[in-house]
Amino acid sequence: MFYMRRALELAKLGSGYTAPNPMVGCVIVHNGQIIGEGWHRNYGGPHAEVNAIASVQDISLLPLSTVYVTLEPCSHFGKTPPCADLLIKSGVRDVVICNLDPNPVVAGRGVQKLLDAGIKVETGLLEHEGLEVNKRFFTSHRLKRPYITLKWAETADGFVAGPACEQLQISVALAKRFVHKLRAEEQAIMIGTRTALHDNPNLNTRHWTGPDPTRIVIDRQLTLSKTINLFNGSQPTIVYNYKKQEEQENLYFAQLQEDEPLLPQIMADLYKRNIISVLVEGGTYLLESLLKENLWDEAFILKSTFQTIGDGIKAPTMVYGTLTKQQTLGSDMLLHYQNNK
Repeated sequence: MFYMRRALELAKLGSGYTAPNPMVGCVIVHNGQIIGEGWHRNYGGPHAEVNAIASVQDISLLPLSTVYVTLEPCSHFGKTPPCADLLIKSGVRDVVICNLDPNPVVAGRGVQKLLDAGIKVETGLLEHEGLEVNKRFFTSHRLKRPYITLKWAETADGFVAGPACEQLQISVALAKRFVHKLRAEEQAIMIGTRTALHDNPNLNTRHWTGPDPTRIVIDRQLTLSKTINLFNGSQPTIVYNYKKQEEQENLYFAQLQEDEPLLPQIMADLYKRNIISVLVEGGTYLLESLLKENLWDEAFILKSTFQTIGDGIKAPTMVYGTLTKQQTLGSDMLLHYQNNK
């Protein structure tokens, strides 16, 4: 288990850079010693197995080694050649796999290739931990929608904004860095019209190292001014609306049908765009809509321990959520919920 845990730790180094592909780590062991390591560093780049084999100094040891890999080696030509073929060519005789790949173009074919080549294959080692590492990837294939993470900040008396939707400075600096870390880990970030109008956010990762997410805004009637930060062209932006279908540089207007439910249409379109995870930052109407329609997977709530305003826009009401973790971030409480339905 030690070597697979190491492979899972390596896999997580690709966080924020591999989507829509999964995060994958690989460890090569000879006589109880790690002789090679690698992980999938970025989408379109070499896979974990390729990087691990390339790191082995004495390739004559490969036929005498065991390969630990967190996801079933691919069996098809995509942006890179099949990793199953590489393992076979390298002469490896033992492969231990954490999770099978749910992608229909792989889905057991990688394992079968290895078995047909006479390689001993073990699957399911630390399977639960592997599912957690790639929860976005597995959810996308299982539910045909992105993995949805909700986030909001609320005052000690349960408000997210002032009576006239005035933006509040609720979270402390440490909590803000945590939020930007979340942004770096998710492929996209979504808000509604009112949040775009009243907060005019940039929705980037200024306070953390990592890629900026694709921005998503729901603007049904296209009422938002083109001078707001969302339209500055700094990162890809999708505008879901009822008026037009149009593509500009780094800006995509995706037209939806008015006579069909809004959120399922958005989820289906994001799935087609290979967006496997979305962080939703509000406001209350959008967050509560996702909660009520059970279109969410986990939620982070930053709750002030001292700030109160007495009146304003109420925070969303948690639905179907199980509180799994609670910790302090400066003077804020960070509450982590998971969907239990």
